[in-house]
Amino acid sequence: MKAVLVERFQEAPNVVTVDDPTPHSHGVVLQVEATGVCRSDWHGWMGHDSDIDLPHVPGHEFAGTVQAVGNDVTKWKVGDRVTVPFICSCGSCSECQSGNQQVCVHQEQPGFTHWGSFAEYVGIHQADLNVVALPETMDFATAASLGCRFATSFRAIVDQGTVGAGQWVAIHGCGGVGLSAVMIANALGANVIGVDLDPAKLELAKAFGAVATIDGNGAVVDEIEEISKGGAHVSVDALGHPDTMTNSIQCLRRRGKHIQVGLMLGDHDSPAVPMSRIIGYELEVLGSHGMQAHRYGAMLEMIEHGRLDPARLVGDRIGLDDAPAALMNMDTFQSVGATVITRFRP
Repeated sequence: MKAVLVERFQEAPNVVTVDDPTPHSHGVVLQVEATGVCRSDWHGWMGHDSDIDLPHVPGHEFAGTVQAVGNDVTKWKVGDRVTVPFICSCGSCSECQSGNQQVCVHQEQPGFTHWGSFAEYVGIHQADLNVVALPETMDFATAASLGCRFATSFRAIVDQGTVGAGQWVAIHGCGGVGLSAVMIANALGANVIGVDLDPAKLELAKAFGAVATIDGNGAVVDEIEEISKGGAHVSVDALGHPDTMTNSIQCLRRRGKHIQVGLMLGDHDSPAVPMSRIIGYELEVLGSHGMQAHRYGAMLEMIEHGRLDPARLVGDRIGLDDAPAALMNMDTFQSVGATVITRFRP
């Protein structure tokens, strides 16, 4: 199969021919129909993730059709249209048994712990636990955005933030994760404020339901407090940077919730936290790390009823040959909306 192969961190990957994957007894192999290019993939290429062994194929948010099935798999057959959370669970640890597969003790992540979806095919382990059926009406490019950005935002807003109607929600960073969060919070009836440096992304945030937008170069905290008459009830760092994290905490009203979704890796893995504000305001600081396969039903129901429209988040559609450049440029340039690889074969 054709795949994007990273042979050295921070050096240009190449599209090469490698062996096709074969399914484990408990796994499946998917023919990849679409896969997103995500900032997490960039972190992996930079060498910020200790799980990655070289040579490596990145890619962790994808959708496709089942191409081969292991002998012990009972729920899936060749030809099924599916997607997969970027965290694949073991099903047997204490976290999995409590329903929190997103923090599975023995979790695997395609594109990190093993080869991912920047390829024609990808192998998935424990398929009966981790694979999710797609609605027939959903195209693969839209479905690819669900596995990381959209599902992560759904859990952050719905499960971690418990956002409700009338609350003020600030979203710091309006890339794929941030715009997903804007759309989801708006669907729940919240008043959403989008923050970004890019005017085009701020316009998209408005189109997705933000009642106000703020230039990230300005006095972000002061503006959020003024607009919301006292600060946000829930604030999300959807980028992953010390500045956006600090603004997200500082803009909260008393007893508000900060949710950290954007990864803080490399030089940013131990940022200074405004602890005096957290203590004095009795703030909650929560991480949010993907979403369990069993929670996809709630998200897909909102999509099927038209309350959410992740198709609007899809930006550039590129070919596999374009993926190395798109990956390397993630830290310096990001297109408006999610870049998705949709062409794998001539």
